[in-house]
Amino acid sequence: MYSPQENKRDCYCTEFRDRHPHAILFNILNRKDSCGLGHDNWDYSGMHNCHCEQRKLVCLRNSASTCQAASEVLVKTIHFMKSLPSFHHLPCIDQLLLLQSCWAPLFVLGLAQEHMVFEVTDIPTASILRNLLLNHQKRTNEQETDDSPTTLQAVHNLNSCLNKLWSLDLTAKEYAYLKGAILFNPDVSGLMSCKHIEGLQKESQRVLHEVIQTLHPNDHGRFTCVLLTASSLRTVAQSFVTELFFRPVIGQTDLLELLTEILFS
Repeated sequence: MYSPQENKRDCYCTEFRDRHPHAILFNILNRKDSCGLGHDNWDYSGMHNCHCEQRKLVCLRNSASTCQAASEVLVKTIHFMKSLPSFHHLPCIDQLLLLQSCWAPLFVLGLAQEHMVFEVTDIPTASILRNLLLNHQKRTNEQETDDSPTTLQAVHNLNSCLNKLWSLDLTAKEYAYLKGAILFNPDVSGLMSCKHIEGLQKESQRVLHEVIQTLHPNDHGRFTCVLLTASSLRTVAQSFVTELFFRPVIGQTDLLELLTEILFS
């Protein structure tokens, strides 16, 4: 785990980038082996903002148990969609498009509702060095950009979303209607029943507003805060969710194909 003393170490990314074309190897050899991200240390305000720190590739520390728990959350998410008559009666193409667009933010909502915590660790240095020695440096460099699905930065973003949701202390009813407001997204391209789906979203938001007013009559800004927090879930990339939580289980199988099979089974 990171400590304040570790955070004070020098950053080599600027100093060596121009002078050493193979600075990536230098950084790999000089970095710590692992970092744990648990429920108690999800505030990273003390961590420096060095780019090479944020670009670190990570994987789950306890892969087997965490992937199993995440899979259970994902299955619950799909069954929630199937359980809604208003969703079930949509054309199949609309169901598929909404599934494709909304499964990741709904999954993150599920993680928050289940209060699921997880830890990550650096991808073993030996694996990266092996790629370098096998002349795969170009592919490795591409994987280590900020867009890489399993960077430490992406984990920080997910943790930020979860912390925001937990700070709201949503009830089961609030979670349910918020899921409906996210699922019925009329802005998804290619929908056949766009107007109908827009009506379903407005109805979900209306009921959510009523529930919030009943539970929190003196908190006039809660409804807006809940919707803004929900919108931030779109920043959690599907590729990141897939690679971190499900790739160790499904291998190269297309996750969307599996979700589609569950949805229409």
